[in-house]
Amino acid sequence: MHPTKHKPRNKIMKILVIGDIVGRPGRKAAKEAISKLKKKHKFNLVIANGENLAHGSGITLTTLKEMREAGVDIFTTGNHIWRHPEVFPEMQKDNTVILRPANYPPSNLGHGQRLLKLKNKKILIINLMGRVFMDKAYDCPFRKMDEILGRFEKEKPDVILVDFHAEATSEKAALKHYLDGRITALLGTHTHVPTADAEVTGKGMAFITDIGMTGPTDSVIGAVKEPVLESFLKQIPFRLDVAEGPCVFNAVVIEVTSRLLAKSIKPVRFEIN
Repeated sequence: MHPTKHKPRNKIMKILVIGDIVGRPGRKAAKEAISKLKKKHKFNLVIANGENLAHGSGITLTTLKEMREAGVDIFTTGNHIWRHPEVFPEMQKDNTVILRPANYPPSNLGHGQRLLKLKNKKILIINLMGRVFMDKAYDCPFRKMDEILGRFEKEKPDVILVDFHAEATSEKAALKHYLDGRITALLGTHTHVPTADAEVTGKGMAFITDIGMTGPTDSVIGAVKEPVLESFLKQIPFRLDVAEGPCVFNAVVIEVTSRLLAKSIKPVRFEIN
């Protein structure tokens, strides 16, 4: 008799994606949360939106080092990425760990996507900005995605993950339908407010409108509340300072079993004092 031959099972790839990390309190909360989660899960990759790392706006070399040591592999960003020029040389590297939105003008420094190779898997991470309710004339994110997917078609990535840093829920929902069946995950960031619509579509794409922030809870989306309230009441500018106190950690865990198909997306949310 010959032993029965079993088809090899697809190994599950597990990816942790953390929402906008806001300032020092958010960094502290993220470090504690990552440490706890890594005791329960074996992540293949940890991604975080880092555009608010340094006092709520941008990334510095110090905050980059701090969060890299905490276990974050790749940072996506958004409209605040240009705040601290000290990280520009890092952004220029071919193997950079800091992405800027791909639909900024092509002449801008940095990279809007990166193809990673983890063992025998190819993972394409793409960063995009929305245009609705934003104050800059970014290139069309829909057409930019067509361009990037065409450029990497020959590479045949096993996972394609997109951080869509956008304000309008309608724009995020529209891009979901536009990309459904073509990528593994479309994850919204920027509003700092988690949404309750995490799903895997019928075509196998993981989606959530917004992951939410990792930052102080007694705040206005991470900022000290009193100046924000005064600004709304008096219509005057205010200085944004990151609030202190207990924080909330918001992230999603995505499981991928086969090429471009997500098995599950599970929001992770808990408070850290």
